[in-house]
Amino acid sequence: MQKFDKLSGVAAPLNILNIDTDMIIPKQFLKTIKRSGLGVNLFSEMRYTDDGDENKDFVLNKPAYRSAEILVAGDNFGCGSSREHAPWALLDFGIRCVISTSFADIFYNNCFKNGILPIKVSADERDALLADAADSENPQLSIDLVSQTISRPNGVEISFEIDPFRKQCLLDGLDDIGLTMEKETFISQFEVSRKTDMPWL
Repeated sequence: MQKFDKLSGVAAPLNILNIDTDMIIPKQFLKTIKRSGLGVNLFSEMRYTDDGDENKDFVLNKPAYRSAEILVAGDNFGCGSSREHAPWALLDFGIRCVISTSFADIFYNNCFKNGILPIKVSADERDALLADAADSENPQLSIDLVSQTISRPNGVEISFEIDPFRKQCLLDGLDDIGLTMEKETFISQFEVSRKTDMPWL
């Protein structure tokens, strides 16, 4: 998993309430178990017309936001069914951070397991960040995970809370498998001793 410490990039405003996982990555794209290739289908039903053309009014199709790495979104982001393809699609597109006032629990947890930083802010802070992102001339935000701050274009910093364990996992680039492999030496020692002490197993 890619480490996350600091991120300065384009923030796209997506001021929609209750963006569910089917909006993030529609069900017809869930056939794959690969984490790559899903970015093109991110927000598919909003990004494309019925003819398959780009919807020019959708934020990620606008020139200023095509390389967005941060999303500033409405309340209850990631609700709906528990599909890990949702953070996979965001990450494959290039989104490394999602900012909202609230997240669905399963989606929130899945973000950390895939190297995406979900940040919870107050409604007033979210509105200020939406306004910053809506300025297509300078839609840049800077995230510092170590200091737990978001730096706005006007120089104002917004602090955010995060669980210390999840923070460290992001800083170290460790998902569940990575955490397990940190214990590889102990696991190997146990396997050797088990074969000696309980050869019938």
